[in-house]
Amino acid sequence: MNLKDKIDRKIFRHVGSVADAMGRECYVVGGYVRDLFLDRPSKDIDFVTVGSGIDVAEAVTATLGKGARLSVFRNFGTAQIHYRGEELEFVGARRESYRRDSRKPIVEDGTLEDDLSRRDFTINAMAVSVNGDRFGELIDRFNGLEDMERRLIRTPLDPDVTYSDDPLRMMRAVRFATQLQFDLVPETFESIRRNAGRLEIISRERIVDELMKIMKSPRPSIGWRLMCDTGLLSIVLPELQALKGVETVKGRGHKDNFDHTLQVLDNVAGMSDNVWLRWAALFHDIAKPVTKRWDDSAGWTFHNHNYIGARMLPKIFRRMKMPLDDKLKYVQKLVELHMRPIALVEDTVTDSAVRRLLVDAGEDIEDLMILCSADITSKNREKVERHLENFTHVKDKMAELEARDRLRNWQPPIDGNLIMKVFGLSQGREVGMIKSYVREALIGSDTPNDYDLAYRIMVERAAEMGISVRND
Repeated sequence: MNLKDKIDRKIFRHVGSVADAMGRECYVVGGYVRDLFLDRPSKDIDFVTVGSGIDVAEAVTATLGKGARLSVFRNFGTAQIHYRGEELEFVGARRESYRRDSRKPIVEDGTLEDDLSRRDFTINAMAVSVNGDRFGELIDRFNGLEDMERRLIRTPLDPDVTYSDDPLRMMRAVRFATQLQFDLVPETFESIRRNAGRLEIISRERIVDELMKIMKSPRPSIGWRLMCDTGLLSIVLPELQALKGVETVKGRGHKDNFDHTLQVLDNVAGMSDNVWLRWAALFHDIAKPVTKRWDDSAGWTFHNHNYIGARMLPKIFRRMKMPLDDKLKYVQKLVELHMRPIALVEDTVTDSAVRRLLVDAGEDIEDLMILCSADITSKNREKVERHLENFTHVKDKMAELEARDRLRNWQPPIDGNLIMKVFGLSQGREVGMIKSYVREALIGSDTPNDYDLAYRIMVERAAEMGISVRND
């Protein structure tokens, strides 16, 4: 097959002519070739040359002239050219061997076939010549095009060798299956199951890189389910694995919380591209296994799983080397609050309850409502529609109160400094108690921004605590 029409661009012609002048074979390889067939845009172009890739990159940079920036990484035998918004990477064809305790390869010069065979999957092991006499010729030694047409993920060589040599490729297999919605061939699937334990030598940062790509996919559940089925999940996120399964007592079983979580995740993904909202969906029921109890009168209960789940997250984020900044706080907030809108739906919607939710959620109220809408996964269509209709009523009430009381990021009209000044107190527990009482009282009132009301409540509460206004 010839792909001349697909790569008939000035940059490919230019690289090809430089390689011809140097007497070098040169090929476009990997993801760029794959994406040509998938009609996916790509600004990263990888070239393999038989011989030094750095030499070719230097020659290409010199002839491109102004606007081409070269970066050379001699320890790795690679070079990058940044040119007009694209990144061109050059490397010499090589073969690799691995030690059992490391994914860092021992690299030697090799042939094009050596280079293609060391790649992770057949769909990434295709090359296209840019040399003048063979321009556009497809080299597909491992039937990657056929696997792409059949929507399959397969390794070029023995999968046990591929995954044992570089265990991160197991995560990449799951990621590509998720992004492209391809299937793992049986031998690939079974090999990942056999080699899952090898993932322990991979840094958490590299694993999280793959997880983020899974989470940004149209249906992230594909990846998490594959990880569960292959044994990777128990290594990466055992807390999520613990959600799997149903326990039955006296003929009553709870729903499979793992399946439910993945449905909520996909529901959120269908409504928002916010990857941290998707993480909140994944973690929203993370504490159900540790809070699960059987009660003869109530059946299965998961009391306070939202609060306990929020407290579990810092440890999980720290272990997985995920950001411990505002991203963690955001996910914690949504996990902790995710039961509140549902409680409003089930109860009579009062102004004070809606006002309190608006204050607690702040700028994240819309994301919280997306998560809660996604959390309604009953197979009873009538029940789902009834809940969503009630959610609409709650949203209308929120809009009304927000317009009237300006509750987004609301703070009481008095603060701790005023409390200390009025009563002659130093910072401490008493100030916090008065401030908290005033806050809760105002949220429950019809005039939460009324300073005079706030002041009166403050004085009354202080008097109940035996604290009087300072007279000086």
